[in-house]
Amino acid sequence: MTTKHCACCGKPFQPRPQVPQQAYCSSPECQRARKRQWQQGKLQTDTDYRANQRGAQRAWQDRNPDYWRSYRETHPEYAERNRNRQRQQPASGPLGEVAKMDVSALPSGLYRIRTVTAAEHASGGAWVVEITPVCPDCPCKKDACKERT
Repeated sequence: MTTKHCACCGKPFQPRPQVPQQAYCSSPECQRARKRQWQQGKLQTDTDYRANQRGAQRAWQDRNPDYWRSYRETHPEYAERNRNRQRQQPASGPLGEVAKMDVSALPSGLYRIRTVTAAEHASGGAWVVEITPVCPDCPCKKDACKERT
């Protein structure tokens, strides 16, 4: 019989004959990891599954509206740890500004967004972009008309 190594814990195990591609052993921790990995893949690739999960979460929140408030009241160490973490986070983004919807200087409209290569700002997973207005009335749909800007 073939012995494999678990994809989670790395320990050797005997796969079941009915499941020749088995990659995880039967320990509860490894089975939870297998399910979590499957679920993450399913959420990324299946829009119906993602919508179903979102609906189930909303339904649970509707049935339990005070859950987090009562959890924080009964677990003060959790609430304090969150407060400390929020104080430690930087108050601004990588370019020194916080992105907020209510302080945007851009009027609503049609814009072209393209990434800008800026090595000094490319760290931390942030995107540096250029936002250019586009005139929806122009047939070329390139940059905004000179008369309209």
